[in-house]
Amino acid sequence: MMKRQFILICIFIHAFQLYCQARWTAEKASDWYLKTGGLVGCNYINASSINQLEMWQAESFNAIEIDKELGWAENLGFNSMRVFLHYKLWQQDSTGFKKRIDTYLSIAQKHKISTMLVLFDDCWVDSSSLGKQPDPKLGMHNSGWLRCPGKEFYKDSINLLPVLEQYTKGIIRSFANDNRVTVWDLYNEPGNSGRLTKTLPLLKNIFKWTREMNPLQPITAGIWNTIPQYKQLVQLQMANSDIITFHHYGNMERLLDFLPQFQEKDRPLVCTEYMARTKESLFKTHLTYFKKRNIGAYNWGFVRGKTQTHIPWDDKTSGNEPAIWFHDILKSDGNPYDANETTFLKKLLK
Repeated sequence: MMKRQFILICIFIHAFQLYCQARWTAEKASDWYLKTGGLVGCNYINASSINQLEMWQAESFNAIEIDKELGWAENLGFNSMRVFLHYKLWQQDSTGFKKRIDTYLSIAQKHKISTMLVLFDDCWVDSSSLGKQPDPKLGMHNSGWLRCPGKEFYKDSINLLPVLEQYTKGIIRSFANDNRVTVWDLYNEPGNSGRLTKTLPLLKNIFKWTREMNPLQPITAGIWNTIPQYKQLVQLQMANSDIITFHHYGNMERLLDFLPQFQEKDRPLVCTEYMARTKESLFKTHLTYFKKRNIGAYNWGFVRGKTQTHIPWDDKTSGNEPAIWFHDILKSDGNPYDANETTFLKKLLK
């Protein structure tokens, strides 16, 4: 009898573990989103950091600047930030890295701002080194932003894969029950920079590793390109994300053509990148629509700084001030790039 009870208990525990590690139901995801009250904010890096390493390394982590800038965000009415991490910071000093994340989360919470953490990224510079980071390149948008992992993964994936697993599980385990973290965005624009389906096996593993940690927050990986070459990635992202996140930098006509493929899925929608003034992706049009449809929204860029994202992606002016800023809302002193724009934001969000 005891043996039979033990077996039944083991079966129940295994079944419960499988249930916990499954993708959220649409109902659970919708209930979660109702409790958030709607997410609105921006992709955030402090002005004195050129990339993820400079933001988080012990010698350059700037809590005072972060506190000041998140105060500006609170004043605009933002309630959440999307923030990028990097595995090399975990590899270098996991304990110190976790402490600095905790410090950041406490500062954000003080300003009534939740955080969406991003673990991996296929965009921009393909190689990185710890220590002092390069200065911005004249006239170049995001000249120092780092892929995570970079080309080192494809040179030695056998040895690096366990490191990435430890990083993923370690970060998520540390904050899996922390209500200051609102979403885990596992991979930014998987397949970008010409990687295409090379990213597919790693993304599958990242979803698996994250489910094993069973965080209380939803997990996602945003859709950013739906052309046929990305079909397998999109299918994986859609099948494993608790909430549907996406990027869109086009005008309203293109946005309205893009959205129907997701809205029928009966899950919360969050746009995790938008707002490029010269491409007619604007707060007045897009954020108004997102608010009306209860779609979460994180624009790219906040304070003008070392990332130089006020400059367009394809700028050729060699450092001249762009006639119209591409991203970014505030100048380095906290004053608005466009006072009418920030007045509109405050009115819409408050």
